[in-house]
Amino acid sequence: MAAPPRRQSTLSMSSTVTEKASTQYADGQQQHSIRQSQLIQTSTSGGLRVPSNRKTIYDRHLNRSQKADLSRASFAFLFAEMVTYAQRRVTGIQDLEKRLNEQGYPLGLRLLDLLFYRSISSTSSSTLTSSSTSSSPPNRPLRILPLLHLIHGPLWRLLFQRPADALEHSVSPETPNEYMITDNDPLVNTYISVPKEMSMLNCAAFVAGIIEGVCDGCGFEAKVTAHNQGTEMWPGRTVFLVRFGETVMERENVLERAGVK
Repeated sequence: MAAPPRRQSTLSMSSTVTEKASTQYADGQQQHSIRQSQLIQTSTSGGLRVPSNRKTIYDRHLNRSQKADLSRASFAFLFAEMVTYAQRRVTGIQDLEKRLNEQGYPLGLRLLDLLFYRSISSTSSSTLTSSSTSSSPPNRPLRILPLLHLIHGPLWRLLFQRPADALEHSVSPETPNEYMITDNDPLVNTYISVPKEMSMLNCAAFVAGIIEGVCDGCGFEAKVTAHNQGTEMWPGRTVFLVRFGETVMERENVLERAGVK
């Protein structure tokens, strides 16, 4: 007759142990959640800005960051990693420059749309604030010279906060399709150390890809390459050689005879 009380005491003890274990587990989970929240608050207060609305950079207005400058240290680190990535499994300097050119080409296509969008927005806003309606939104260039002035001026300012240093046309009658854009001190080459065995390498091929993307986006088939033309005053001087296709030159001649500017 003594067995039932022992069984009841055993059951009561096991239930007590279970309750204690569940209580400890709940306390541990609560402490773990508190620690995680503290870590998140610490990382957030340490400089990482997390927006409360959870919106990304793609949700921003395109004109909102028009005058914002990027840190040169951040750009140097990012571009150095891009060069390192392009340097993998290359057969030579030309192959490396070709890969850098391919990296910059899609950026040129997007920068062209962004450049015209901002130009149209600024023109429309200035028209609304002023009484004169003579100013009109800029159109995509139809001739080679307006296209090159667009690259030499607005595009260079959008990228490097200054215009390019020179714009020239080939004087040779054999190469009327060649134009040259000069940058005395390219930003992309400032923080890149080129070894002696690769002295012919010019990492500004990335910018040449951007120019090529802009030309193709405007309907001007072109091939753009970057060449080292250092001087005593400007040892990092780079010349971007723009070669337009035969169809572009034929269209240029037709538009010139028609008087289109």
